[in-house]
Amino acid sequence: MSMSTVFSPWQQRAYDHAVAALDAGRLGHGLLVCGPAGLGKRAVLDRLARRVLAQQRDAHGEPAPGDRSTRLIDAGTHPDLQVISFVATKDGSKLRTEIVIDQIREVSQKLALTPQYGGAQVALIDPADAINRSACNALLKTLEEPAPGRYLWLVSAQPARLPATIRSRCQRIEFRLPPREEALAWLQAQGHAAAEAARALDAARGHPGLADDWLRHDGLALREAVARDLQRLEKGEIGVVETAQRWANDELADARLRHAADLALEQAGTVGLTDPARLNKLATWFDAANRTRDLLRTTVRGDLAMVELLLAWAGSDRGRAVGARRG
Repeated sequence: MSMSTVFSPWQQRAYDHAVAALDAGRLGHGLLVCGPAGLGKRAVLDRLARRVLAQQRDAHGEPAPGDRSTRLIDAGTHPDLQVISFVATKDGSKLRTEIVIDQIREVSQKLALTPQYGGAQVALIDPADAINRSACNALLKTLEEPAPGRYLWLVSAQPARLPATIRSRCQRIEFRLPPREEALAWLQAQGHAAAEAARALDAARGHPGLADDWLRHDGLALREAVARDLQRLEKGEIGVVETAQRWANDELADARLRHAADLALEQAGTVGLTDPARLNKLATWFDAANRTRDLLRTTVRGDLAMVELLLAWAGSDRGRAVGARRG
């Protein structure tokens, strides 16, 4: 990220916290930065990496103009910074959906080497919750053998997916949803009208990053269309198969499912304990919607996975028959 990028107040707080620990010599080998997706966790670590690896610094400890390390990071060629994420499958047709052991072994091998510039190395894993089990075991070994000036940073929106043994060996910076007034002020500073900002923030249940994204990309209109579809499916006013095909067959499929899962959760909050059967159905369906999002990233036909999900929403047990036929 550019050094001129202006942080949100919650990003600035997280960055200041990390810098204070770094400057006091209290920033450990392992760091887990977690919290809801879309709050800017990765951007904070990108800037922190520039500070850690800088060769020329200004009076505030930030990279000085023209700093060589910053130029190398911008070019993606800094030898002491590793960024680990999803890589292509062996045939190159798509990205893997998990981070695998070979990637973690490479991290460990590089962290064991002497830094090429300065005295530090940084490895940044994003998203850390996608590390598979065997890779987690290899990562644990690396966390257990810290070396001075070696930093291993994990970014996660779902830290509970990481083994407790890894979480316990990392310092933690947790991003939380900011106070409503702060979020509204930030949304307005992004150029959104006050009334629209409030409407989007309420729909996003206080998440300013989501609200901003929806306001920029017609996300609210999509959310309202998904809500109408779910309502009409329950009433039997529209067909499951044609709705599933419409939901699955464009680049908005994942966004629709995210909205649908969120709307189910929202409805569960209003139902409360007054209707336990309904509450159970909504909770089950919320999990199923998120599993379907994962399925869409694999080779499973998206429309079939979507049909099964929407049959369950419409109250039909034909969903089990669809599942049986697919198996």
